[in-house]
Amino acid sequence: MVLQRWSRSWLQWRPLSGMWRAFVELLVFGARQAWASLFGGLLLAMVLATRWYWPEAMPLARYDALFVAAILIQIVLLATGLEHPREAAVILIFHVVGTAMEVFKTHMGSWTYPEASVLRIGEVPLFSGFMYAAVGSYMARVVRVFDIRLDGYPRLSATVVLAAAIYANFFAHHFMPDLRTGLFVATAVMFGRVRMRFRLLDGTLAMPLLLAFVLVATFIWVAENVATWSSVWLYPNQLREWTPVSPAKLGSWFLLMIISVVLVTLVHPPRRSDAASEAAA
Repeated sequence: MVLQRWSRSWLQWRPLSGMWRAFVELLVFGARQAWASLFGGLLLAMVLATRWYWPEAMPLARYDALFVAAILIQIVLLATGLEHPREAAVILIFHVVGTAMEVFKTHMGSWTYPEASVLRIGEVPLFSGFMYAAVGSYMARVVRVFDIRLDGYPRLSATVVLAAAIYANFFAHHFMPDLRTGLFVATAVMFGRVRMRFRLLDGTLAMPLLLAFVLVATFIWVAENVATWSSVWLYPNQLREWTPVSPAKLGSWFLLMIISVVLVTLVHPPRRSDAASEAAA
């Protein structure tokens, strides 16, 4: 990134230490996170823009316009090389998986899309799948942007079983006891020892992968509050008057992170850090 190259050159010209160097590294970290969130950020900007101004006389319904905008964003990102074809494949997978869940959840009354549209499946406008795809896009891009390595990552077959169980529970808990407590425990056991290492300027930092899941889930929860305030979709308790989304939803987004990571690893197999690879050899 331009900011990273500028920051490295500036630090070589005028070395910093302590709080000031930490500030520069934090700035670069935030910029790279924003870069990894490019698709989701653009989609959220479109959601807000159409919330503030979308006349009824427009030839396209708001939801249909958001779908068309998401497609155009994807075309531009691919054409300019800002998004890799494998990342686009992740987005497509997330769109299909997310839309299937949306069709079921809206049928069960978990939430609703209050506006009319033409491009939809049942009660679900097609653009909604791109909101899940935005999470997939971020997960795929952040691996490349930060050169993420995962030490102690469990066997892929085990993670696929866990992700499938989480996905099935999103449906099954409407008809049988909710198993998410057990899924939280299984997730903690499976990923509790995994360390995520990522590059920042000239160094490498590490953090527990579970902590990364919590932080990303929190960010998505904030974006969800923005989206529901924009009336993109509404929960039953928001139909008369908007209220913030319950923090309990953080658990759902945390579990979604597991599905997200597993789907991304099917396209981008997890890599260990150099030190871990040498030790294994």
